[in-house]
Amino acid sequence: MTDHAPELAEAVLNGDDRDQRTEAGEGASASPAWEFVLPDEEATEDLGVFLTEFLLPGDRVALAGSLGDGKTTLARAIIRELAGEPDLEVPSPTFTLVQPYTARDGRPIVHADLYRLRDADELVELGFDEMAEGAITLVEWPERMRPHHGPVLTIDLSLRPEFGEGSRFARIAGTGGMQARIDRAKAVRKLLARAGWDDAGRVLMQGDASSRAYERLRKPDGTTAVLMISPARPDGPPVRDGKPYSAIVHLAESVHAFVALDRGLRALGFSAPKVYGEDLTEGLLILEDLGSEPVVEAGAPRPERYAEAVQLLAKLHSTDLPATLPVEAGIEHVIPPYDREALLFEAELMPEWYAPAIRGVALDGAARTEFVTLWREALEAAVPARPTWTLRDYHSPNLIWLPGREGLERVGLIDFQDAVMGHPAYDVASLLQDARVDASADFELRLLGLYVRERRSRDPNFDMGAFATAYALLAAQRATKILGIFARLDRRDGKPGYLAHLPRIEGYLLRNLAHPALAPLRDWHARHLPGLLPAEES
Repeated sequence: MTDHAPELAEAVLNGDDRDQRTEAGEGASASPAWEFVLPDEEATEDLGVFLTEFLLPGDRVALAGSLGDGKTTLARAIIRELAGEPDLEVPSPTFTLVQPYTARDGRPIVHADLYRLRDADELVELGFDEMAEGAITLVEWPERMRPHHGPVLTIDLSLRPEFGEGSRFARIAGTGGMQARIDRAKAVRKLLARAGWDDAGRVLMQGDASSRAYERLRKPDGTTAVLMISPARPDGPPVRDGKPYSAIVHLAESVHAFVALDRGLRALGFSAPKVYGEDLTEGLLILEDLGSEPVVEAGAPRPERYAEAVQLLAKLHSTDLPATLPVEAGIEHVIPPYDREALLFEAELMPEWYAPAIRGVALDGAARTEFVTLWREALEAAVPARPTWTLRDYHSPNLIWLPGREGLERVGLIDFQDAVMGHPAYDVASLLQDARVDASADFELRLLGLYVRERRSRDPNFDMGAFATAYALLAAQRATKILGIFARLDRRDGKPGYLAHLPRIEGYLLRNLAHPALAPLRDWHARHLPGLLPAEES
């Protein structure tokens, strides 16, 4: 074995980005393929484990090479890791051509060996297309079948005895979005190694409605952390005035916002997670694991925990807060304003998605124009005299109870990257009118009273009347927005589970529309969405 082999094998696991073509004895090439040496069979198996980190249903893994080059060894390692069975029997399907398996999470896996395939039509007879639909498909001798139009990971293996007996040279490339996943997986490995978490097991955590993904890391000694995978958000298509949706409503486009707000909140003494490691370019963070103890129980608020969450907001809103925060040396994050353009655009999601999809009402241009005009006028009363950090998603899924800490530090904060400079009433409404929690009007009123008392204790000039009006307005805007978003998640994104929350949100909207400042909008709903209002009042 040469001196190169151990170094290059380590590069597989740690995601070394150096150009290894010359080291491997190959001439330079314009190909973006990732190339390295596998010194032994164990390294080939380690590569298989690494590849499973980013394979998804519908992917095809094309295993190319000559006889004896290690294709079946690699396929076996991938299948065993996906299945969670290290001793699973995985023979080469040389004679059966196709062999199905099931991953530990229920995903289908298909392993095909097409060496004996006489004609691509044979696969049709075997029902290959039906088996491979929605499966992770591993194909040896892939050149013998028709091209795949979805994501493809191509791995070309060849024996390279000049690097030692049993050594193989691997060349990896991806199409259909696969290359970005390869690069991200390499970046994750490098970050874990750099931060001292490369020996941790990784378990996928339940995500949210965003494009972010989370994994819980667990070291052999039981220490845990959370890996946040949040690649930079690409601009969507322009939807108004040449701007994409994310720009209009001021959604964070990178993890820079999370890091800046995280450090800002921790500097104020709040329990945002510590950042153990970061790769800002790739959108990767290793975060303190705050656990999973909720502030609710059986879908209802835990009163003492909600009280602490309300008092946290009162303290935050009583503090003079900057609109610019440092990310790292030379980089700052400017917290955008929650301006009227953003608030109005969010509200318009209701007539665009909820009205036709849920109520079966196609609103004409005049009705939509009136809707926007009424909201524009109403929001005049929700302009903050002193804007504050509006965390925007301050509700039960993003609050963790930390019983081992004291006072307000018992409220853990985990989702605040979309924070804006806005009115303090917005986050209070987010908490007390949670789309997923059944909270009575009496409970809401009691906690509003607690918030007002806390604010007055810190600022005797706190204007309770103005706050109450802004609260009703912003709570109504938020409910209106969420009705539109949840309808969109169902119709556009195929996520019907969010529809179960609609009756609760509709109830919140009606509660807010009862405020005198919203009387014109209540009248609009009575005329254009009569099914939303109680029959005797519409």
